Amino acid sequence: MKSQVKEEYQQIDQMPWAPFPEALSKGGIRWKLLNVEPGLGSWTAYFDCPAGSSFNAHIHQGPGEYLLTKGRMDVRGGKQAGGDTAVAPGYGFESAGARHDKTEFPVDSEFYMSFLGPLVFITPDEAPIAVVGWKQVQGAWAAFMETQKKAA
Repeated sequence: MKSQVKEEYQQIDQMPWAPFPEALSKGGIRWKLLNVEPGLGSWTAYFDCPAGSSFNAHIHQGPGEYLLTKGRMDVRGGKQAGGDTAVAPGYGFESAGARHDKTEFPVDSEFYMSFLGPLVFITPDEAPIAVVGWKQVQGAWAAFMETQKKAA
């Protein structure tokens, strides 16, 4: 018989910020990994996005939900370009297959997001650059935490 998954708790304000890879973003975005669930293929993170920062082009392989807790996020160019402009406090849902050529933060912003499945970062012609799912973020977070231990 399968056992129930153990509950977890994270005190977000006591977790260190890790730099989000510059190959996947611009402008100094930082993140905190809150949870991974291998059985669902899901992962949840909290992001800090300085004014002028952005995520590179990507496609959501599964749906995701976000809560913008601070600032503003222009998704798919923002409302003026036919996309969405999220203003805190704001909630958004991203369907499987959603393509974002650029997600920009014109002001200092923070958001919480749960992903069901990986993100595929792409070139303009949709060639994959990187697949970022629960296993990759878990490995990246573990490596970051190891550097924090060594620095202490």
